[in-house]
Amino acid sequence: MALQNFPRRFGRLCFLCSSDSFSGLPVHASAVVRVAPIRTAGRPFSDDQSHVELKGQGTVVGCYDNSGGGPVWTEVGEAVDAQTGGKLRLLLEIATGGSGKVKKGDSVLLHGLNDQHTHVAVVGLGEKGQRSENEAFMEDIDVGRQGVRCAAAVGARCLQKAGVKDIWMDHFGDAEASAEGSALGLFKYAGLKSKEKTKEVPSLKLWSSSPPLLQDAWGRGLSLASAQNFARELMETPSNLMTPALFVEAVCKRVKDACSLSPPSHQGGIEVIPRPLSWIKSQKMGAFLSVARGSNEDPWFLELRYNFGKEKKMTGGEGVGENSPPPPPLVLVGKGVTFDTGGISIKPSANMALMRADMGGAACVAAATVAVASLGLPISLLTLIPLCENMPSGCAVKPGDVVTAMNGKTIEVDNTDAEGRLLLADALCYAQSFSPSAMVDVATLTGAIDVALGSGAAAVFTNSASLGEQLCKAGRETGDRLWRMPLFRQYSKQIESRIADINNIGSRGRSAGACTAAAFLKEFVGTERSWAHIDMAGVMESHDEEPFLAKGMSGRPTRTLIKFLEQFQQR
Repeated sequence: MALQNFPRRFGRLCFLCSSDSFSGLPVHASAVVRVAPIRTAGRPFSDDQSHVELKGQGTVVGCYDNSGGGPVWTEVGEAVDAQTGGKLRLLLEIATGGSGKVKKGDSVLLHGLNDQHTHVAVVGLGEKGQRSENEAFMEDIDVGRQGVRCAAAVGARCLQKAGVKDIWMDHFGDAEASAEGSALGLFKYAGLKSKEKTKEVPSLKLWSSSPPLLQDAWGRGLSLASAQNFARELMETPSNLMTPALFVEAVCKRVKDACSLSPPSHQGGIEVIPRPLSWIKSQKMGAFLSVARGSNEDPWFLELRYNFGKEKKMTGGEGVGENSPPPPPLVLVGKGVTFDTGGISIKPSANMALMRADMGGAACVAAATVAVASLGLPISLLTLIPLCENMPSGCAVKPGDVVTAMNGKTIEVDNTDAEGRLLLADALCYAQSFSPSAMVDVATLTGAIDVALGSGAAAVFTNSASLGEQLCKAGRETGDRLWRMPLFRQYSKQIESRIADINNIGSRGRSAGACTAAAFLKEFVGTERSWAHIDMAGVMESHDEEPFLAKGMSGRPTRTLIKFLEQFQQR
């Protein structure tokens, strides 16, 4: 066996096997192992140079640790090894110095096995069947499914960096999670880059021999990932290209495209109703308008109606084949501040550019609604999105001003940077006119929740134990956690105002800021409605915590909302 080093600029070693050393193994077959970044000729290592450009088809397979010897393959890995006459195992052993082991979360790139399997990424999965109940409890997620998402992303990214254009994915025992991880992992916002600086996104397919049941799960996983990627795209777009009007256009286009691609059985359709400034004024949404008036961009109030007001078919028991009255809708509300300067209470300039994603709540609920329609979920859904900018100007609301919400409550605005709750207040008031079965609002509402939870979980505040548990359960299954936070009476006392019905910030400043914000919203819900508020400010951005979410806007918790809606309609 001849051992050769590739040029050091590639930052890797390549083991070449001669036919004299291993009978039946072609000379061009090789294994690639990533090594630590190095410097050469005074130039820093570049990730773009980490692999030689490889054309053609790639395959991702999984490999478990085996304390007793060589690799233990997944079902797809065994099939590939058989189809290559054992060359997959042989090359992996060569690449790993004879151990045949790949560390959990790492990948090894092999190429040249045969004409069908030109490039194979082997992903380490850890010990087979090892599940810790304590780990699941501590992490508060389905650790098995999350492991599949991570493995799929690692393998897909490995082949993407190698320049592979078509990728066949291992299902790793969970095709839906595999599709989610790989599709999320390959996403990169590149809409504004010149063509030569934009890397092509490979096509993803499930291993061709997978049974129909897995193919269906794979398709569902792609739909979930596509929804989250759409939310990421909206959040990442610069604010001059994502004004309130342009947000409406982007969602309209997405709805149109999704309906044209959905199978006939899923084309329940989404009714899109953009409400202009004149309508907002007619509804006397004074809280919302107080935020919008500082900007030259007109506000919009976007409604998305899915299966709204339609008669529901009876599915069992008495009355089979008859129709029942239209079910009350479940309402999603998303904060849509397309850029937030803080208004007169202006934010520091450092990192203000991130406030292009202050419409993250709107992005997530819009993306979830389109996905629900694409999946054909039998649920009546109403999505409400108030959209505006929060800008300082001679027309902007000032600290100390008092504004009147749609329900007649007066609000003392002590801090114009606590604007999201003003939009949501009027939207929640409007939502109640539809007698909803439940209401869930989603918003990048407070920096306080980022301090409390960081990016580990979005927070959920609710007046319904059942609704809160359904949301948290959905988060465990998707790996995109929600964490229940308190809504004690004392927080409501802290938002009392001396001159108005309510104050938009707590009397103790930063203390319990996320809780007093939720207490403020509760004032516009009433006691009869099941309601939950999701503060997603801490999860707005991804910092590479998971392999399937690269650094940038995260689109969380889109998949959790979809899972929640699916489970809600099944009750």
